[in-house]
Amino acid sequence: MIRLEDITVKFDQFTALHQINVQVKEGEFFTFLGPSGCGKTTTLRVVAGFIQPVSGKVFVRGQDITRVPIEQRNIGIVFQSYALFPTMTVRDNIAFGLKIKKLSSKDIQDKVNDIAQKVDLSQEQLGKAVSQLSGGQQQRVAIARALVTEPAIICMDEPLSNLDAKLRVQLRNELKNMQQKFGITTIYVTHDQEEALTLSDRIAVFNKGRIEQIGTPNEVYNHSGTEFVCNFIGDINALNDSAVQHIRAQFPALEPDKKHYIRLERVMVNQLQDSKSVQLMGKVESREYYGMYIKYTVATPQMTLRSIVRNDGISMYEPGQEVSLSIHPDNIMSYVKGEEAAP
Repeated sequence: MIRLEDITVKFDQFTALHQINVQVKEGEFFTFLGPSGCGKTTTLRVVAGFIQPVSGKVFVRGQDITRVPIEQRNIGIVFQSYALFPTMTVRDNIAFGLKIKKLSSKDIQDKVNDIAQKVDLSQEQLGKAVSQLSGGQQQRVAIARALVTEPAIICMDEPLSNLDAKLRVQLRNELKNMQQKFGITTIYVTHDQEEALTLSDRIAVFNKGRIEQIGTPNEVYNHSGTEFVCNFIGDINALNDSAVQHIRAQFPALEPDKKHYIRLERVMVNQLQDSKSVQLMGKVESREYYGMYIKYTVATPQMTLRSIVRNDGISMYEPGQEVSLSIHPDNIMSYVKGEEAAP
């Protein structure tokens, strides 16, 4: 569907993107993820046509659109700020692109009513000024405006970042449902790892103008391709030399000259996975209660490790209590020393 081929972008002497290569499938929800300034929004703007690369090409369904003007790309865009007209009615905001296309009044009315129903905007809300709506309702207006022209692709640049945490969770679920209902190819930009993992079919992780890894949420989380991705996606324990030596005594295949990491939920408390698991004894330093799960910090002779345990309502360990931690070697992610880790 969408193919970016060796895209390089420069601003004066600064290279913002270094030969970016991406392929997005038809109907896919594809996310550009990374910290601020990593190049994800710049890449989105290249796809949309706001930025021209100094080299490389953009293809949509095999057609080179690198030099095609924005208005001819048939791409819907939802900006971080929504970019709505605050004094205009919701109806007029949604109809704006249709009026530019010079559709008849009846066609405009029909299309606006149809898309409003699909994104759960009522007739009463259509008659209000955008400034009278809540943040979540304004987001729906922005999505409706992007979809009403029936684009082949929709690009979203951090559309949930201005909302409070509870509304973000609610609307990201609605976003995914809408995307699946419309079946539209979506490129989504975010710095929020949880958002990327829950929404995406695939994720491209950006770092300093380069792509570190492209994969499914499970691949980038459980099989992180680089040390940067390992550190950036989710929470992680970095194993020190003492812990590595302790594990190697039972599992010598663990390479001593590499850097080793394990996710918090892969460190088991008072539970052995199987005979390959390596045990470390320690004392609970602290406990954080989150309802569905509990996070423990445990001091062992080798190092202090953190563990996330599903809350079963029965087992709960107190600070000072002795526990055993078990680590399965298959759950350890290893990287060559000298690679750059996430800040």
